[in-house]
Amino acid sequence: MKIPALLCILVLVISHTKAQSVAEIQSPDQKISFSLKVDDSAFYSINYLNLPIVEWSKLGITCNGDNWDKQLQINPGEVQLRDTTWAPVYGERNRIRDQYNESVITITRENRKFPALQLIVRAYNSGIAFRYKFAANENGGPYLHITDESTEFNFQENTRAWFTARAQSHHQLLPLKNWPDESDRPLTLELPNGLFACLAEAEMVNFSRTKFRLNPEKENSIQTSIYGDVDEIAPFATPWRVIMVAEKAGDLLANNDLILNLNPPCAIADPSWIKPGLVMREITLSTSGAKKLVDFAVTRNIKYIHFDAGWYGFENDYLADATSVTVDPRRNPKGDLDLQEAIRYARSKGIGVFLYVNQRALAAQLDTILPLYHKWGVAGIKFGFVQVGSHRWTTWLHEAVKKCAKYQLMVDIHDEYRPTGFSRTYPNLMTQEGIRGNEEMPDAVNNTVLPFTRFVAGAADYTFCYFYRKELGHPTRHIQNTPAHQLALPVVYYSPLQWMYWYDKPADYQNEPELAFWDVLPTTWNDTKIINGEIGKYITVARRNRENWFIGCITNTEARELKIPLDFLESKKKYEATLYFDDPKVETRTHVGISKQKVDSKTVLNINLQASGGLAILIEALK
Repeated sequence: MKIPALLCILVLVISHTKAQSVAEIQSPDQKISFSLKVDDSAFYSINYLNLPIVEWSKLGITCNGDNWDKQLQINPGEVQLRDTTWAPVYGERNRIRDQYNESVITITRENRKFPALQLIVRAYNSGIAFRYKFAANENGGPYLHITDESTEFNFQENTRAWFTARAQSHHQLLPLKNWPDESDRPLTLELPNGLFACLAEAEMVNFSRTKFRLNPEKENSIQTSIYGDVDEIAPFATPWRVIMVAEKAGDLLANNDLILNLNPPCAIADPSWIKPGLVMREITLSTSGAKKLVDFAVTRNIKYIHFDAGWYGFENDYLADATSVTVDPRRNPKGDLDLQEAIRYARSKGIGVFLYVNQRALAAQLDTILPLYHKWGVAGIKFGFVQVGSHRWTTWLHEAVKKCAKYQLMVDIHDEYRPTGFSRTYPNLMTQEGIRGNEEMPDAVNNTVLPFTRFVAGAADYTFCYFYRKELGHPTRHIQNTPAHQLALPVVYYSPLQWMYWYDKPADYQNEPELAFWDVLPTTWNDTKIINGEIGKYITVARRNRENWFIGCITNTEARELKIPLDFLESKKKYEATLYFDDPKVETRTHVGISKQKVDSKTVLNINLQASGGLAILIEALK
């Protein structure tokens, strides 16, 4: 049941002096305040309980040769409180609250070349979001040529940022000086006053991607850096610039619904065909291999199999035809893949099929392959090596997702794409890569940074491995973390589609008992709790699906003792917990111990984690 929007006209604090005007908007809980002042140029600041988050920083956007940075005046609109809840098609929780104060501030100046610029500001309890909007004139224009956005974020000295140059590169904790490159978003910051902030982007659907660069003219200052020019027609709004604020690093992840809230509601009238679940890749590209994988998927409760690059030829060949099955001989020299028979067999067993298509073929054949794949009975497409950044390809990519929805095809976007909340509007965009996952075999430090950085933006396809280990015959390129660490990751890392056993194959499985945890693992949740964590050190996440709770806990390359309070359980219920943990004494290939114990809401688990280790827990309600 949707709670009606509450419209409440609040008083906007505004004062005038001879050369300056100031406006302020606060979050509903009055902890976060956004202030705007004009002193020739426009500046803003953000505070949390009177502690500085963003110090006075310049606003600016360059459109049609006009910088909008001189001789400005502001006319604040009324502040409106909006408070609704909505139910996502799937998610980390089944109800999301969207509560904020909003003001539309009109910015004008003398001798302007087109209508006034608007600054739309929303103050949430978890942060501030604002965007620029160009209004239309009476003639239905003008045309807009946006060449730069010079929004600044000025911080106190000794602020540090979790820098990453690319969507799939590792993170480094750096001061705001001497960065080797621009940083991708979201960008998490540790402030000298003990608070945390995160710079993010929302509803980046029809614009150029923004990264963050150091301001060459100011110390401790970050600027937006858009990939390239944007050509549009007014009325037109830029993506949201988001500044999340938290007392604890885990609250950034707990409040990541903010990114979804800044996007329009679901545009798919009947999304019932969108089905989350586990996925496993078919690596032989053969009919017999596909059928063996289908049988394995049935046994392991895996919902989809996925034919990766090579099923329609060499993916980078511009002549490769994604409407035909012509196996790349480098993947399978025999070429013995009857894809139609594989799809038929999979569907007879209740298993869906995903197909990989490189953007080269997508761009050339999209309008042909979508109805064809729908006819074949394909469940979804994985977009490969997409181009990201430019206005052209950003718009193309999101339009492609919309077209996929028309043919009831789910989507996983791989490589450098990072989400900005579009899955709320088109939830057939289930997940995306944009992460340093198991393809790169990262260490446990990487894995304990990601929840507080990359996952603030939304779901990520990490491509989990399990058997690709040094002790199992992969000496040069292998999983660097313990089996229990790997078991826990799909709980810590949210994705409605979870690609499991990425470099593994059914023959690798030897009845390891701990994989019963993955067999019953959901991919979407009724509720999520961030129990504890420190960036780059450890994290514990608890997620509920119906009555059962799943807990994932991982540490970095250091051994660690932790307490896990179970006070999120219902107080009058009894539960049984099954714990999966690293234990060198267990005489299996993977050395994972399993124990059971009765627990309730008063239980506090005392755990010991090995270096690069983890713990996975299933908590089932007793009847």
